[in-house]
Amino acid sequence: MPALHVTAVSRLTVFPLHGLLVAYTTQSSDRRGLGDIAIVGVVGPDNATGDHVWRLAMSMYSNRPTGQAQARWVLTQCIRARMCRALSYRDLPEAKWTAVLTRSMRLDGLFANHDILRTGTLVIE
Repeated sequence: MPALHVTAVSRLTVFPLHGLLVAYTTQSSDRRGLGDIAIVGVVGPDNATGDHVWRLAMSMYSNRPTGQAQARWVLTQCIRARMCRALSYRDLPEAKWTAVLTRSMRLDGLFANHDILRTGTLVIE
């Protein structure tokens, strides 16, 4: 996928994840506002990218997981952080952010109310 540059204002959940600082938000594919697209951006450290999230997900399995399993693991961490208020969690209800999204995975079924997971880097303004 070519890099997708997105700037928006939305609720961000920011949380630490195994040495990464990750931001999670949603977007909608249509006017209904369902939040069916998950955006997961690495905020830090500076040299980390969205690929680090996928490698981290892969490392959580004893055998080589499918991309679908990795995507579900990433989404589970995001939902867990938002719902359970993870340690060092921050909820930013109206954050302005810009992301460079470099990977997109269409899920084979609805998971945590998401059809698509997009990952990359994210800067909170």
